Amino acid sequence: MTQAESATGALADIRVLELGTLIAGPYAGRLLGDMGADVIKIEDPKRPDPLRTWGQGERDGHRFFWTVHARNKRCITLDLRAPDGQELFRRLVAESDVVVENFRPGTLEKWGLGYDVLSEINPGIVLARVSGYGQTGPKAGRAGYASVAEAESGLRHLNGYPGQAPPRLALSLGDTLGGMFAVQGVLAALLSRERTGRGQVVDVALTEACLAVQESVLPDYDAAGVVRGPSGTRLEGIAPSNLYRTSDDMWIVIAANQDTVFRRLCAAMDQPGLADDPRFADHLARGVNQDELDALIGEWAAKWTLDDLLAHLSEAGVVAGPVNTVAEVVADPQFLARGMIVPHHDERTGSDVLGPGVVPVLDATPGSVRRAGAPVAGYDNAAVYGEILGLSEAEREDLRGRGVI
Repeated sequence: MTQAESATGALADIRVLELGTLIAGPYAGRLLGDMGADVIKIEDPKRPDPLRTWGQGERDGHRFFWTVHARNKRCITLDLRAPDGQELFRRLVAESDVVVENFRPGTLEKWGLGYDVLSEINPGIVLARVSGYGQTGPKAGRAGYASVAEAESGLRHLNGYPGQAPPRLALSLGDTLGGMFAVQGVLAALLSRERTGRGQVVDVALTEACLAVQESVLPDYDAAGVVRGPSGTRLEGIAPSNLYRTSDDMWIVIAANQDTVFRRLCAAMDQPGLADDPRFADHLARGVNQDELDALIGEWAAKWTLDDLLAHLSEAGVVAGPVNTVAEVVADPQFLARGMIVPHHDERTGSDVLGPGVVPVLDATPGSVRRAGAPVAGYDNAAVYGEILGLSEAEREDLRGRGVI
């Protein structure tokens, strides 16, 4: 993929150097690439990103985490521990806008590539640093993974059922949140650069990303001593908003906790009087009497098939939806119409593999999926080193022979 081929989307004039492996930092790089940035992923020539071999599905000996996670990136190899590799990186920084890394704090400084050095080379460079605990504080030097960040931030404590061990989601939510906040910071820093001409450090901690999405958990505790805990399939005090089983043994989410929507649900249940019943007449009353209300709705929902109930509630203007597996998601007409189920041509298998589309949807400068993850480490060495740094084939061969690239 040449830069000309990738130059579409809102960030088409932005070049990003992506360092690090696994999930949070590379996820930020993927999101920037989806919006058109020229993302150059740098892998160690001796230790490629382990995500190349991750994923639960397999075809022809290949797994597919990498297919989606490394999409829209040009992949090069470079040994940042070697002096010649560090010099090449400095030259790349001079021609770039953003560096994204998710090493343990102090790693770039150990290699002589801290922000002080990078900003002297390129005053406009934005350095996004994603780590377990951030670049400062008593825990800054610790290694951090999403699972621990979710636990330490209190996020894991909110998941599951009362009295049981708090489970995790079947994905690395903390890494995803960290990557998303990193992109938010990068975009804000780029806007600031338009005014000041200077870049800055974007410091994202996985623990803080997990803390930031916890709504009123902190003020509820501070003001009223409430320690919010897991509540199973519902939120305590928010009713009705729960799962209900249908007559064909499927699950449906009915979310009618707003007063006006609850009144519509009561009419759809042929029990309009429930909306004026003192037990359910407003948000606070429904929260107090949540168990009783869930029992009434559950008994009613159990008389319907899933499809019939969804159609009936949609007609009534009640918010509801099925609990889909990925098998239903890939056939969902709404996702398909919105371009959210997208084929990625995986060169390792020579075939297309479905992956998620680009979020959000921009009408004037939409993002796109232009390629799947590069099939091998160093796949774009010739294009990147030749195009950006002007290295000849002989120079590249010398560097390759010495293990620098």
